[in-house]
Amino acid sequence: PGALALGRMLVGALTLTAILTVVRARRRSPGPPLPRGRLLAAVVIWGAAWFGVYNLALNAAERHLDAGTTALLVNVAPVVVAVLAGLLLGEGFPARLLAGMAVAFAGVVLIAAASSAGGADLSGVLLGLLAALVYAGAAVAQKRLLPRVDALTMTWTGAVAGAVALLPFLPSLVAALATAPPTAVAGVVYLGVFPTGVAFLTWGYALTRTTAG
Repeated sequence: PGALALGRMLVGALTLTAILTVVRARRRSPGPPLPRGRLLAAVVIWGAAWFGVYNLALNAAERHLDAGTTALLVNVAPVVVAVLAGLLLGEGFPARLLAGMAVAFAGVVLIAAASSAGGADLSGVLLGLLAALVYAGAAVAQKRLLPRVDALTMTWTGAVAGAVALLPFLPSLVAALATAPPTAVAGVVYLGVFPTGVAFLTWGYALTRTTAG
């Protein structure tokens, strides 16, 4: 789990570095400055939790549970996000939001029921719930921080912080890469480029322009 999380985040951080470089080159400007002081500390902690702890807990959960069951547990997070956003960000609980949450979660239940292999390991369930809680907390914290940091800068800084937080797993990553088949390495690269670099950047862009719920 640690090696996979670190490999994914190293690729993700490199992907976001490339995007940041291209964007700044096209603007012909250094772009927005990096956050400083307490704001930088908040973004670093957010990144270490979102990109580090979340990925580690998710990977560890999938050592005990099938993907469908893990997805069901982790997708409790959007419901928690909506509740926290309503309570802490003043977004309220509009009827459309509640209906959307119900429909979305019902869809996840259907996917889990169709793909679950049956059985549930308690440690896997707890790790899946931990991932969901970190996911929810990080989403709400990001919404609070985005008015002071642009989405690209925040996502890049957070990804680098997450990769640094996972560096203790570097020896296991090196050992795993020495024996991993090409398909596994390609899978790690895919996870770093698309579900990490591209997805979290577009998530930040969307979160800047709409409510967390």
